[in-house]
Amino acid sequence: MKHPPRRSRRLLVAAGAVGALTLGALAALPATNAMAATGCAVAYTTNSWSGGFTASVTITNLGDAVNNWTLGFAFPDGGQRVTQGWSATWGQSGRSVTAQSMSWNGALATGASTNVGFNGSFTGSNPSPTSFTLNGTVCTGSTTPTTPPPSTPPPTTPPTTPPTTTPPPGGQTPVGINGQLRVCGVNLCNQYGRPIQLRGMSSHGIQWFGNCYNPASLDALATDWRADLFRIAMYVQEQGYETDPAGFTNRVNNLVDEATRRGMYAMIDFHTLTPGDPMYNLERAKTFFAAVSARHAAKNNVIYEITNEPNGVGWSTIKNYAEQVIPVIRANDPDAVIIVGTRAWSSLGVSEGSNHTEIANNPVNASNIMYAFHFYAASHRDNYRAEVERAATRLPLFVTEFGTVDYTGDGAADLTSSGQWLDLLDRLKIGYANWTFSDKAEGSAALRPGTCNGSNYTGTSVLTTSGAFMRERIRTPDNFPTS
Repeated sequence: MKHPPRRSRRLLVAAGAVGALTLGALAALPATNAMAATGCAVAYTTNSWSGGFTASVTITNLGDAVNNWTLGFAFPDGGQRVTQGWSATWGQSGRSVTAQSMSWNGALATGASTNVGFNGSFTGSNPSPTSFTLNGTVCTGSTTPTTPPPSTPPPTTPPTTPPTTTPPPGGQTPVGINGQLRVCGVNLCNQYGRPIQLRGMSSHGIQWFGNCYNPASLDALATDWRADLFRIAMYVQEQGYETDPAGFTNRVNNLVDEATRRGMYAMIDFHTLTPGDPMYNLERAKTFFAAVSARHAAKNNVIYEITNEPNGVGWSTIKNYAEQVIPVIRANDPDAVIIVGTRAWSSLGVSEGSNHTEIANNPVNASNIMYAFHFYAASHRDNYRAEVERAATRLPLFVTEFGTVDYTGDGAADLTSSGQWLDLLDRLKIGYANWTFSDKAEGSAALRPGTCNGSNYTGTSVLTTSGAFMRERIRTPDNFPTS
């Protein structure tokens, strides 16, 4: 079956689209400032659970303006470790911890603040540090940073805002349970070597619907939907990355940080569609993935999707592209899972008359990779499902994008076919991201038009037919195996 291009579902410029999310305090917890008239103030807050914690650190510069900064402190307990950080380059030697500024947050004027954070582990007790330095200046003063009793992973509502959603069952986030992922055989496996399935949502193009990805909406995705995964769709063409590489890289980085704070896996989607030849964007891909993999190398929740929907080219071209881009990521992040798009709009070749055997017989020469499959339930039915069933015995697959509607992204949701698809993916433990967590006026959008202009994203009143169906499927218990 010929699979027509799906440009029509994507060519909409949304008024009021915004760029990167601002960094905010992670937990609605009391903070104690360590202030020094000679240079700096630090507010350090934590939220702990059994064996782990998240720390949010707000740094305020009270001295002369700086262009780069290094925060230093020491853990009081020898069993405390930084396991994953964001918005800074984190290092630890013994009890001593440093956080060095990134290119985008290094400039701090007098009185200016920035927020960084990390996830940590501990054995024994988890006391907070009581002394900090900024570029060697001691932030002295009375300080007794507050560490609440062990409870659940961090609440994700902004400070002073009461929680409006229920944390995921079991008291831990998807990343907190599963940790660093890897490919084992034809499955995606967690830190315990057990096959798992990730279920979540894809953004629409962040150049058009950036206003849909804010603290309230991502809180709802993590805690009301109980999603495991947020896919960040960064178009390369169509008013995307090629128009402002630095700006779009920063938007993606900030959204990865926001997903990380909420314990979700973040999939970075290099969203190529037109032209369909990935080699057209080879140099852009190398530049982009070198930057984002360096920024997120210390994280354990980032998945890289290196080409969205190749079309009009053979598998050998896609394989050639992948084998040039993957080493760029591996140079910075040797452990992350990487997903390679497949022929004919990531249909395993089915939409251009081929099938998965061309990949199985000539796989990408790299380890820890998966292959993308896309479908639209009202257009792609039994023959596509049969091919996925066959391919899943030989290839590790991830459905990085699918819709409940037809291939244009519009029309009525076909819930019968969608249910058959998701039942199949559940049975095969194939992860998925639904298109789209947006309020575009089309059938595939999960949110009703205008929702992103407001502040409420929870419950079903703000959802379309497709959104209500997907929320119900995603929020059922994951039951991730841990032994």
